[in-house]
Amino acid sequence: MNTTNQTPVSGGEVNPATMEKLRDDLRVLAGDMEQLLKATASQTGEHIAKVRAKAEESLGAAKVRIAEAQELALVRTRAAGRATNEYVRENPWRVVAIAAMAGLVVGLALAHPSDASESGS
Repeated sequence: MNTTNQTPVSGGEVNPATMEKLRDDLRVLAGDMEQLLKATASQTGEHIAKVRAKAEESLGAAKVRIAEAQELALVRTRAAGRATNEYVRENPWRVVAIAAMAGLVVGLALAHPSDASESGS
């Protein structure tokens, strides 16, 4: 697989051009695969070899783009985890208060059944 044209993954930035290129690559791949299926149904020989080569090239490009998108998602997830960890370490009491309020809201919601569930008994 040729990876010389890979776009370097940035530090967590979403690149709309990269995502659009991934979508385009997948559309091309689908079209090439459709051509391959049609060609193999009725013809043999050189035509099939050309279509298969084109499909393999498209598949390789799609795999590279998917790997890039996966790496970007991993970088963004790690950055979010580091930012969350830093915030919690800098504001422990604020985080405790937020968690307590969330627990209170969930507890109240579970303690008081809705009107719909009361009418069924």
